Amino acid sequence: MLPLEQTDSIIMAYLHFPIFVWVLVGLAFTGDEYHLGSARLAYLKFNGEFCIVYAAMAISGMLLAALTTQLFRFVGLDISEFYFENVVLFGAAALAVVTAYLVSKNLRLAKNIAPYIAKIFSPLVLATLVVYLVTVFWVGKNPFLDRDFLIAFNGILLSVLAVTIFSITESHTGGKKCITDYVNFALIALALIIDGVALSAMVFRLSSYGITPNRIAVLGVNIVICINLIWIMLSYRRFLQNKVGPRAVQETVTKYLPVYGLWAAFVTFTFPLIF
Repeated sequence: MLPLEQTDSIIMAYLHFPIFVWVLVGLAFTGDEYHLGSARLAYLKFNGEFCIVYAAMAISGMLLAALTTQLFRFVGLDISEFYFENVVLFGAAALAVVTAYLVSKNLRLAKNIAPYIAKIFSPLVLATLVVYLVTVFWVGKNPFLDRDFLIAFNGILLSVLAVTIFSITESHTGGKKCITDYVNFALIALALIIDGVALSAMVFRLSSYGITPNRIAVLGVNIVICINLIWIMLSYRRFLQNKVGPRAVQETVTKYLPVYGLWAAFVTFTFPLIF
């Protein structure tokens, strides 16, 4: 129903609509148990395992596509454009259905490898981001004045949030702490620092350059993420102090999921009308 116009408000609606639909899929996934933290946690784990299986099968598909096009090139035929339009595009969509089916059938490969991926990549992401941020401030990049860098900064924030949530959902449910928990806590602290800088930059740009749909949307996302990170950090600190179990940390993640859906719905359905 939206007009075919490339305005900021409509672009924001298109960008937020997949998040809203993702939360609706979670509502369908949990069914009558949508209010239970365990059901929401199962949905998050489903998403993590889905990404792992999809990526593995997509890499295999890319190897098959490269082999196929090269074989036909040996006989003097270039089928790359035809193969992409008639096989790759349909295959990418069909692969999502196949992956969802495999994960829903309790594919052991995904369930066994997901916790190890979380443990391996969390410290690597932490080390990479620390070096990157130190380098960024060393060369004098300024998110307050550089719009493209501010967009990249928010992209980093979303990536750190995704890695942290994936690591938390795939972590153990026992009472013992491990090095991964301290890495997750450091990632959350780093994400809060990034979010604080992004919030300050957005407030500065709003006060200096005025109100636009993009700035309001980014400011709202940063506020929503900031509240979530603070809640997770407080819960994690209590866990590291042996005051609560790891389940309490996971519940802070699952209980906050509807907030992302509500914000995405607000942007999707009101921004084109307001602006």
